[in-house]
Amino acid sequence: MQLSDLRAFVRITDLMSVSAAARALGLPKSGVSRALARLERDLGVVLMDRSTRHLRLTDAGTLFRPHAIRILADVDEAGTALERLGGVPAGTLRVSLPFTVATALVAPMLPGFMVAYPQVRVMLAVENRFIDMPAETADLLIRVGPLVDSDLIARRLLVSEAWLCASPGYLAARGTPAHAADLTDHTLISYGDRAMAYQDNATDDARRIELPPAVAISDSAALLPVVLGGAGIAYLPDFLARPYVADGRLVRLWPTAEGIETVIHAIYPSHRSLSAKVRVFIDALVASFDGLQR
Repeated sequence: MQLSDLRAFVRITDLMSVSAAARALGLPKSGVSRALARLERDLGVVLMDRSTRHLRLTDAGTLFRPHAIRILADVDEAGTALERLGGVPAGTLRVSLPFTVATALVAPMLPGFMVAYPQVRVMLAVENRFIDMPAETADLLIRVGPLVDSDLIARRLLVSEAWLCASPGYLAARGTPAHAADLTDHTLISYGDRAMAYQDNATDDARRIELPPAVAISDSAALLPVVLGGAGIAYLPDFLARPYVADGRLVRLWPTAEGIETVIHAIYPSHRSLSAKVRVFIDALVASFDGLQR
């Protein structure tokens, strides 16, 4: 019985697709199919029913799956223990994270990390889709916003505040809104295609207003050049907007208003010891993000 075959079987059962498992493992579909067949031959049982359009675990497969997961977890634990004994973080580190966080926060700290830990090979999977960690190959997830309940461990990296911003050119042409109600006469750009709540410097909730966007863009990093180009007014994460506000290319509206806060977390499985490569990467993120805290 080969560990690679066990990994293929567990990934297939996580995703209930040989093709998806092959993509997740970075292997040819034919190789993953052969791994499953080889494992079944070694065990002398059929683990997956392939007679229908969809894969289905057999009774033997259902019984064997938790044991396979435990074996792989034990092997990972053993590797972590040996890694700690050696004292030098090493190996491939797979990190899943959204595009804005990758470009604005993580990529800038990578050169220093690579110099400090040359034996760690970092692989960033940049995507905004939801990731179910047990079904993926990632060692670490970086996520923005509320977390779903799970058995994963989350460490807070950064609390970001959304700043309402516009370019000087846009404000010169359209006027600077004095109150939230004035935004009805402006072009609003939003992260999602839904009404956003806006509030000016007043603390009275009666001054809060919800308005739909004229343009919806599903990534904050893509919002930035649109706002810089004078297309309208938008909420931007402070870590994106700050340098442009500082040099005058953006104007922050109502800076004393209570902003929208979003928390960025690093997430990893709770069922295994934290490996040295994950630990030092999280520590590097925390150190890099520390200067961005308000």
